[in-house]
Amino acid sequence: MCGIAGFAGPSLQEAESRGKIRAMCDAIVHRGPDSHGYFVSTSCVLGMRRLSIIDVAGGRQPITNEDGTITVVFNGEIYNYRTLRDELEAAGHRFSTKSDTEVLVHLYEQFGPAMVSRLRGMFAFAIWDAKREELYIARDHTGIKPLSYRVLPEGLIFGSELRSLWVAEPSAYRVSSAAVTQFLAFGYIPAPATIFEGVQKLPPGHYMRWSKSAGLRLERYWSPPDPDPSNVDEPALVEGIRTRLNAAVVSHLESEVPLGAFLSGGLDSSTVVALMSRHAAGRVKTFSIGFAEAAFDESAAARSIANEFDTTHTELIVRPDVEGIFETVVESFDEPFADSSAIPTLLVAQLARQHVTVALSGDGGDELFGGYTRYGDTLRRTQRRQTPFAAAFASLALLLPHFFPGRNRLIDGARSRWGQYGATLAQPLRSDEGGVAAGNSAPTLEAIAEALRAHAGNAAADDFAASMMRIDLQTYLPGDILTKVDRTTMAVSLEARVPLLDVDLMEYALKIPGYLGVTPDESKRLFRKAIHGLVPDWVLTRRKMGFAIPLHTWFRGTLRHRVEDLRSVSAELAQFVDQSAVSRIVFEHLVGRRDHSVTLWRLMVLNHWLVALRAGRLGQPPAAPPLRAVDA
Repeated sequence: MCGIAGFAGPSLQEAESRGKIRAMCDAIVHRGPDSHGYFVSTSCVLGMRRLSIIDVAGGRQPITNEDGTITVVFNGEIYNYRTLRDELEAAGHRFSTKSDTEVLVHLYEQFGPAMVSRLRGMFAFAIWDAKREELYIARDHTGIKPLSYRVLPEGLIFGSELRSLWVAEPSAYRVSSAAVTQFLAFGYIPAPATIFEGVQKLPPGHYMRWSKSAGLRLERYWSPPDPDPSNVDEPALVEGIRTRLNAAVVSHLESEVPLGAFLSGGLDSSTVVALMSRHAAGRVKTFSIGFAEAAFDESAAARSIANEFDTTHTELIVRPDVEGIFETVVESFDEPFADSSAIPTLLVAQLARQHVTVALSGDGGDELFGGYTRYGDTLRRTQRRQTPFAAAFASLALLLPHFFPGRNRLIDGARSRWGQYGATLAQPLRSDEGGVAAGNSAPTLEAIAEALRAHAGNAAADDFAASMMRIDLQTYLPGDILTKVDRTTMAVSLEARVPLLDVDLMEYALKIPGYLGVTPDESKRLFRKAIHGLVPDWVLTRRKMGFAIPLHTWFRGTLRHRVEDLRSVSAELAQFVDQSAVSRIVFEHLVGRRDHSVTLWRLMVLNHWLVALRAGRLGQPPAAPPLRAVDA
């Protein structure tokens, strides 16, 4: 696990190039505190920070081929690297290390850009081909590992985090108003956009090639397979899921450093821990965080699972120093990010890092197998027939004052099926719908939903469940969930692995019709059957909680002053929001008329992140909160 950075094209003096790449890598030292390495030529400069996991002694980067014409820097893990290595050695390639990184070099020699389709793992890597004078950069299938880049007039610059790009030339980066609008809607900035104008994320399942002669060429190498409507043999599907789950977890256990797992007591993390306990050497180490507020505490369930599988369990019940941790969490991200569960995720990552260097998580299971409660909720709502007058009532409701009772219900009742689903993923932007975006050009929620619909692919029109899961897999999963896990774990130099996103398991699950996995009344139908007997029965029937935090309480207590401060927003924030709309939602929330916690949190995060950017703190590695400050 590492952080990578580099640039190609501009002709710089060697000393200048070394100074620039060192600064870019120093900004992401948290991603790899164990060692660093640089490759400097007249046409391309590569750098990396390493967190040593596999071939600790011999896997230093950059790594080159025998004649030095192919050079790679790599962030991630390749879980099928042993199989690939055997194939490459049989084809005549010779290896000088035992690392998975070197496999990339020889795989590129053998297959060229098509190499990426043979990889099973999480990755973002850059390969410089000196003979072709071409830079090749790829990102894994679902976007577990990040990569952002900027095309320059004379070349290209890239990095694992925006910190690396920003520190190279801070004056060149300006906040994108379009990206801020997306952030206000989703709480994150969807790929390919970033918070900065002219800077893009390499989308999941893509690679790009850059050379002076041809410029930038972007290619998609993987798309989610469509559901197969004939794939309805439930016993066979259950067995197929069970077999691939087992293989996925086994493949993610290789490590030369201590390894453990995050454990919440939910279906996914319990399944991962159960399978780890069967295959890992020695007792599995598990970690969980609980809150003093009982409604948000899953520690008892996690403890029960730990006892069931005899893990070495470490838990922490926290009464967070909310004011202190807020700024730390916001600045752990290289662009505005407002999933509030980043707080417990950062805390459990820090707890785990005291004992292990690698931790497995259960992320991805909800998108693949239909676990989110919003799926069933949307299916139930869209089963109801709209009244002939719903659209007319909604139009009239938009003219009513915001405090009018039932106004929002009338507006929501007229939404299309896609609009109903979109409203579960995005907050309204327009002031007449209750949003806070500046100006009158922001899209409606219905328009946002239609844009998301493009990610549904060729899922059958009558398989709305499959469409919802495919959209989440390509938007919410990489933009929110995987970003949260990557930044919070890397902030404390911990590698997080996500076995449920193993490519074989993922492709198998995506080919199953969605209605077999989720109905209006039941989630994860086939997944529950597949893990029956693997986890205790009570786990199969336990209500889903998620990794939520008590924002509603904090906003009326510890963080109340930050909410009140939004009545007069900072100069940084003022250009992006409608001040009167912000004042309205602050008032409504504080008097208890409506719960605006989600929007208020986004505004607070955006405001603080913009202030931190102005102060130059984006170029500094994030700080982790001391656990002693939050230990109950």
